[in-house]
Amino acid sequence: MLRGPGAIDISLTVNGESVTVRAAPRRTLLDTLRETLGLTGTKKVCDEGTCGACTVLVDGRPVYACMTFAVACEGKAIETIEGIAKDGELHPVQRAFIDADAFQCGFCTPGQIMSIVALLRENATPNEDDVRRAVAGNLCRCGAYPNIVKAGVAAGKRKA
Repeated sequence: MLRGPGAIDISLTVNGESVTVRAAPRRTLLDTLRETLGLTGTKKVCDEGTCGACTVLVDGRPVYACMTFAVACEGKAIETIEGIAKDGELHPVQRAFIDADAFQCGFCTPGQIMSIVALLRENATPNEDDVRRAVAGNLCRCGAYPNIVKAGVAAGKRKA
């Protein structure tokens, strides 16, 4: 039986910090973040790219960490939910989620927030349809969608 190469060193920037991790070519970014780096805010739910709970930003773009190989992120900037608050202050999207009561169980919240953070970087004042499109790949089992959309719009107004 043929086997691929073993684990290799990968250099990444995670939440603004340069790190080198050792990972097998088949290891996902999600498992690397959670198990190697201890960043458990990014949730592991479906593990097949259908729920969006594992959404992180790679070079500013939202991706499913469960469907992204860590080795594909060599030299890239990764942002997780743990990295968006600055100087002890919640990110405007995090604050808007609290104010709009945009979560119930909270399991989808990190992925929803990261998708909206990416949206706001491209469209500082989104409308409801813009937010809906941005979170279309993020499932919420509790059905908090109306408040998630309100939070996304409100976060844009805060930043504007």
